[in-house]
Amino acid sequence: MDIRKLNDDFSVGQQIRTEDVEKLAELGFKSIICNRPENEDANQPDFASISKAAVDAGLNAHHIPVVPGGITNHDIKAFALALSEFPAPIFAYCRTGTRAAALWALTEAGQGADIDPLIHDAALAGCDLGAMRPLLEATAKETAPR
Repeated sequence: MDIRKLNDDFSVGQQIRTEDVEKLAELGFKSIICNRPENEDANQPDFASISKAAVDAGLNAHHIPVVPGGITNHDIKAFALALSEFPAPIFAYCRTGTRAAALWALTEAGQGADIDPLIHDAALAGCDLGAMRPLLEATAKETAPR
């Protein structure tokens, strides 16, 4: 299982299987967010099976499906809400972990975080968000106090 820590409360990774959920609970995760649309890949488990395994393991689970390269403002708001409502630490996954990291960075930028550390922390976790800099800056600017 692929777990890449972005901060103490949030980690990302690749697609998980139902049998991975118990291990996530053993590692101390409290919540799971899935950012993959159903049937994105023929071999991916459906979210219902992941969610059931999460409930059985005592974890929260939330599905915010995002099409690769198609993150919307609605997706960012839903992700921010999940981060604020679910207990940490949170593990978010998609096909490679990058979509989940991008949603995290956009959420953080929207809450006033500095862009450089977000890109740096994502890079350390194997997620290249450098090309997202303009979007991160625009998100930060949109939500900055006036």
